[in-house]
Amino acid sequence: MTDMFKVFRKEVEWAGRKLVLETGKIARQADGAVLATYGGTTVLATVVYEKKPKPGLDFFPLTVNYQEKAFAAGKIPGGFFKREGRPSEKETLTSRLIDRPIRPLFHESYRNETLVVVTVLAHDMENDPDIVSMVATSAALTISGCPFMGPIGAARVGHIDGQFVINPTLEQVEKSTLDLVVAGTTAGVLMVESEAKELPEDVMLTAVMEGHRSFQPVIEAIISLAEHAAKDPLPLAEPPAAAKPVAEKLKAEMSGKLTAAYTETVKLARQQKIAAVKDEAQKLFEGDDAALAVFGDAFGNLEAEVVRGAILDTGKRIDGRDTKTVRPIVAEVGILPRAHGSALFTRGETQALVVATLGTGQDEQVIDALEGEYREHFMMHYNMPPYAVGEVRRMGSPGRREIGHGKLAWRALHPMLPSKEKFPYTIRIVSEITESNGSSSMASVCGGSLSLMDAGVPLERPVAGIAMGLIKEGDRFAVLSDILGDEDHLGDMDFKVAGTEHGITSLQMDLKITSINEEIMRVALDQAKDGRIHILGEMAKGLGGARDAVSQNAPRITQFTIPKDKIREVIGTGGKVIREITETTGTKIDIEDDGTIKVAAVDAKAGQAAIDWIKGIVAEPEVGVIYNGKVVKVVEFGAFVNFLGARDGLVHISELAPRRVAKVTDVVKEGDQVKVKVLGVDDRGKVRLSMKAVDQETGEDISNKPKEEQPAPVAGE
Repeated sequence: MTDMFKVFRKEVEWAGRKLVLETGKIARQADGAVLATYGGTTVLATVVYEKKPKPGLDFFPLTVNYQEKAFAAGKIPGGFFKREGRPSEKETLTSRLIDRPIRPLFHESYRNETLVVVTVLAHDMENDPDIVSMVATSAALTISGCPFMGPIGAARVGHIDGQFVINPTLEQVEKSTLDLVVAGTTAGVLMVESEAKELPEDVMLTAVMEGHRSFQPVIEAIISLAEHAAKDPLPLAEPPAAAKPVAEKLKAEMSGKLTAAYTETVKLARQQKIAAVKDEAQKLFEGDDAALAVFGDAFGNLEAEVVRGAILDTGKRIDGRDTKTVRPIVAEVGILPRAHGSALFTRGETQALVVATLGTGQDEQVIDALEGEYREHFMMHYNMPPYAVGEVRRMGSPGRREIGHGKLAWRALHPMLPSKEKFPYTIRIVSEITESNGSSSMASVCGGSLSLMDAGVPLERPVAGIAMGLIKEGDRFAVLSDILGDEDHLGDMDFKVAGTEHGITSLQMDLKITSINEEIMRVALDQAKDGRIHILGEMAKGLGGARDAVSQNAPRITQFTIPKDKIREVIGTGGKVIREITETTGTKIDIEDDGTIKVAAVDAKAGQAAIDWIKGIVAEPEVGVIYNGKVVKVVEFGAFVNFLGARDGLVHISELAPRRVAKVTDVVKEGDQVKVKVLGVDDRGKVRLSMKAVDQETGEDISNKPKEEQPAPVAGE
């Protein structure tokens, strides 16, 4: 090591593998940079922040970008340009995964623009880079000097054969009934993201706490690294002198009016009343620039105090509900006539129009991931246009929020889907949020479940979701079922639980405070279970289970298997045969490498025609069996007849008719439809056929009848 590098390194054994944290050699101009290696997976996390806040900011401008480089897996990117492009879904979701647990830990007065960039440099195909990235980010922030009240740790928890597994490998995750990511500090849990196979609440809670315990040595390792490598902390600006008197004046003169405004139960009307109070309050400080500079924060703090205090003191919420009551629900299905499955799920002032579409293997999403290319047959897409919240703003492509909400709903529904072998359809769900006032992602889960059942998808059980909130002041706390948008904004927790009557399929938790303990999580899970069971009961009023068959507008898929050595014959040279079948019958046909054939058709007759055609191609001629055929060539010594798809056989001139035939064209010509009996197949596979052995009108075998009883040969169209 040369003198130009001052490297600090910390190693720790963690869940059977070595975790190495290193700083001082790479990205030295960043405020914080940590190279983290776990097993054979390596990521670089960097942190850069402005040393002064931008004037007028009323939010914390934190950006997290996680990026996967193809070279990390020894690959060259696919596509035309051969370089990494727009973020993949995995990159977007992992960026959110890193952002969510670190954001609450910055000092409340810190408004400096901050950029976190995490780059995957090596992937061992065993350890997912997401956990390593969260740990590396935590370490980079801790040594950067910014006011980060960490560090945090993170872990993945699996559940295999009844045992919890910390940081399971990618192969183990495939076998697990649980894929849970948990992050937190030494004090408690900050973030949870999971998919589960109907696990009970107590198992999920134990998994969270197992994960929390498992990463404590990682937090200790980061602290140890920081003791040697951390930069001097950034001094925090003193609160403006006007902040305290402005807050006191607002509380004294506007608290009652703001409390009255928050008694309005209708969202848009409530927003108008609050805006009017805010305008009136702002006039109290006209001409005082120092007071107006802190007015926004002060008014927001007063709003939080009014709403949170009322809930803790009275147990009554903004819309008059108690802490456990779910808003009124209306569940409707089959509302779009051409859709394969549709549902309109309305809960209070939140509404989702959710549509399910069934497709074939040709509709699967091809994903080019570091782990290798694979195909996804279930897609869940979430959209929330501006009108859903009564806003006028520019519309664009789906952002991180939309992608995250769609994936959360995907995780909730995915465990209950039938296997691809049992239900060979590609499934796409689209959730259009038409109204929003609290937990549109959970409305998408409920509507998604209903739309799938309406489409005839045989879900194991219906799935419902509910969003829980938290108000915590000191030792006092209240857990809220089915939170409103304002309760999410002014509260301390967004805790979303989805599942069936038997257990949880997905759980997501985000906090705005530094952590919560096991007791609060247990209360939230138990309360969420009661709410979920209630919602499932309301959904059953619209549709209690999957319809007996797929929608008449959806393609019918018939699946069967052919010998692998016959695949080439079905496809034909350059795809000629399969193209002719699909164009003639109007069907979609998927052929897999193992010989599995899937024929999809809206028209049942067309589907059967394609199936018969394929089976005819792969069938072997049986001696003594009669087949329909077509004369494809006439020669001096007989006629060649095409039967069993692409199979040809020869009808010798002596087998054309029960009498002597002088000229082949006296009996048949090219294009004639005839009936033939297989006489035999020689060693070279050539087939001998007979027309005279078959009654050409009835298809009856007449080879054993006396000649005088045999009819004259009839051929032609």
